[in-house]
Amino acid sequence: MSEPAVLHNAAVLDIRDLVKSYGMATGAVIALKGVSLKVMRGEFVSIMGQSGSGKSTLLHVLGCLHRSTSGSYKLDGVEVSSLNDEQLSRLRNQKIGFVFQKFNLLPQENIVENVALPLVYAGVPREERNEAAKRVLDLIGLGNRLEHRPSELSGGQSQRVAIARALVTEPALVLADEPTGNLDSRTGEEIMGLFQALHATGRTIVQVTHDREKAEYSQRIILLKDGEINQVETVRNPRRAPEVKLNVEALA
Repeated sequence: MSEPAVLHNAAVLDIRDLVKSYGMATGAVIALKGVSLKVMRGEFVSIMGQSGSGKSTLLHVLGCLHRSTSGSYKLDGVEVSSLNDEQLSRLRNQKIGFVFQKFNLLPQENIVENVALPLVYAGVPREERNEAAKRVLDLIGLGNRLEHRPSELSGGQSQRVAIARALVTEPALVLADEPTGNLDSRTGEEIMGLFQALHATGRTIVQVTHDREKAEYSQRIILLKDGEINQVETVRNPRRAPEVKLNVEALA
């Protein structure tokens, strides 16, 4: 089976007239109503909205977990709607790094094995994937905790592990779902500092949140309301989180 062509000069994320409805045509609930959005490589963008605004549905579509009903979605130049299930799964594994509110770590595995999990699905040999996991954990400052299991970590450390897992495949897009929702305010600021440090190295990050303060750490805020983009705001002076120094030499 041939791989879809990737247009390297395209935006990382480009959706146009995206519609998502649930249910039968006569009683369908339209969750997204013609949403158009472009995120360029290296941007840090927040998508905001209250419950029922459509942000969770948009997150699932952007994460290639759900298909749109109509419209176009290009991820790193690949038209998602044209892919079969196998290609979609492969694209999701290669191009998207997920960060979840509840961390979603495997309690019985150490943090190296947790971070290496996406590479297991990609068929990378054990030694190679564990070395990649160690490099990313070194990058974010957890190189001294490699044998620890999630129960031995704080909430902030657990979210750092989840972020390392999102980075291990070198994805085109890091997609974060309420990444500070399970953390106290101080630890949440530290995680936003980590995102800002990663963004400074060129990572493309899209954060979905209901928290205005957390959204103001990014460069742009997309406000959803009733399934439509209600407002797009450029954050001229983003909030500055406590500085996080990355061990970039770990990736050399």
